[in-house]
Amino acid sequence: MAEIDRAVIGVDVGTGSARAGIFTLDGACLAVARHDIALFREPGGIVEQSSDDIWTAVAVSVRAAMQSAGIDAETVAGIGFDATCSLVVLDPAGRPVTVSPTGDPARNVIVWMDHRAIDQADRINATGHAVLRYVGGRISPEMETPKLLWLKENLPQSYEAAGHFMDLTDFLTWRATGDTARSICTVTCKWTYLAHEGRWDESYFEAIGLADLTENAFARIGARVVAPGSALGRGLSQDAAAALGLKPGTAVAAGLIDAHAGGVGTVGAPMVDPSGQGAGGSALTRLGYVFGTSACTMTSAAEPAFVPGVWGPYYSAMVPGLWLNEGGQSAAGAAIDHLVRGHPAFAQAREDADNAGLSVPDWLADRAAAACEVRSDAVRLAGPVIVVPEFLGNRAPLADPQARAVIAGLGFEDDLDSLLALYIGGLCGLGYGLRQIIAAQADEGLVTDLIVISGGAGASGLVRQLLADAAGLPVAVPASAEPVLLGSAMLGAVAAKCHRDLEAAMAAMSSFATIVPPAGGAIAAIHAQRYRAFLALQEAGRLFRPD
Repeated sequence: MAEIDRAVIGVDVGTGSARAGIFTLDGACLAVARHDIALFREPGGIVEQSSDDIWTAVAVSVRAAMQSAGIDAETVAGIGFDATCSLVVLDPAGRPVTVSPTGDPARNVIVWMDHRAIDQADRINATGHAVLRYVGGRISPEMETPKLLWLKENLPQSYEAAGHFMDLTDFLTWRATGDTARSICTVTCKWTYLAHEGRWDESYFEAIGLADLTENAFARIGARVVAPGSALGRGLSQDAAAALGLKPGTAVAAGLIDAHAGGVGTVGAPMVDPSGQGAGGSALTRLGYVFGTSACTMTSAAEPAFVPGVWGPYYSAMVPGLWLNEGGQSAAGAAIDHLVRGHPAFAQAREDADNAGLSVPDWLADRAAAACEVRSDAVRLAGPVIVVPEFLGNRAPLADPQARAVIAGLGFEDDLDSLLALYIGGLCGLGYGLRQIIAAQADEGLVTDLIVISGGAGASGLVRQLLADAAGLPVAVPASAEPVLLGSAMLGAVAAKCHRDLEAAMAAMSSFATIVPPAGGAIAAIHAQRYRAFLALQEAGRLFRPD
């Protein structure tokens, strides 16, 4: 390996693991390592984690990545963090405070996907407060103020004992530096901070029963809010540096939510990819699609656009100076996993996938590709199967956490071909959900000419083609295999002054590998027909809700 003068680290904390990536200042990935994180589930939509366990996983992954890259701590100029939008609760001394009905003191994180606060979200939405305009008109139980209200009402001792309520990203930067500053990204997107006005709205917290959080200049949820990429504190503290195997004082950047890091790592790539094929538009017309356990859509605009059911507009939450609209699906990769696990042929498919060293979805993708002359023909393998894969509700554009999956076209078939039909139907369903979000945004003037994909669930060529065909737009594939980690590493580069600002880092460190165009002709007609069926089934699923 050539000698590296300077490198930066990106840390990504997802739902199931922490990952660390080492990058050069032009975006080349030197090494990646990961470590699993424990996840605890309880009845009532409860999903929890431990912040101590998460920090341990971060430390293990950073040390492993450094060893794999073969560089020393002196080479690392900066580090950036991203994470899921989970809620971390700490006492005034920074110790964990339980959020769990079990009382387990280690379980102090309410995970993003936790839906315990549906009733609280409904009551908040019933207030019709003006700040709700900036979350698509309806707040989600995945956001933090409904979860805080649930905690106050159901675990009042924990609520009163808390000195700090933090988004997971802000917990990580605090743990790294001791600086309690919050990122504009986290508090604007998930806590109702009004970034365009540089303030919290006291009347909102008073209206929803959380007036106590306004005390001491909102100290418990964020008295100081800074832009992503801002250098925090004096860099890595002695304790954090020792845990991570890095040098004290190494620059630490204010972070991003994981999906937003994927957007930063992708949408600012130069206009033309290495093959010479033109890449559409700019950051203003490109939609970042982060496809993992869930899926997020990131759309930037020069002016605010209010799209019913789509979160935002959020000012400077991803690209500084631009407004962000955020949509997506609460279950994406997880929906496909759940869909195929319930099929009678799953056990046979898992055995064959294990023998091939693949996951079942990856094995099914290979099987579908092998059955078609061109990837776009895979839609025909779904036959009559139409899937609305909303197992965990509809995040956008319906903003309906009570929505559930609808599947049509099943027969008595229970073989591998019928499993494959269900798998393809599920992927198409995700593509139609994406198409629906893009259409809702277009109605409010947000034009998309290119989908830029990132996330592990979108790594397959077949998946990318089906998404392009189902959504009816080209899909750009980033050159980096780790665009989310790259986005976080860009933050570290900015904090360390290795790049002038985030826009400069995006241009210097990202590029496209290829562009996947959507199919036309007969295939496009099939998808148009299936999309109409998708919308009809989605609406049918909303006609009946049991008490």
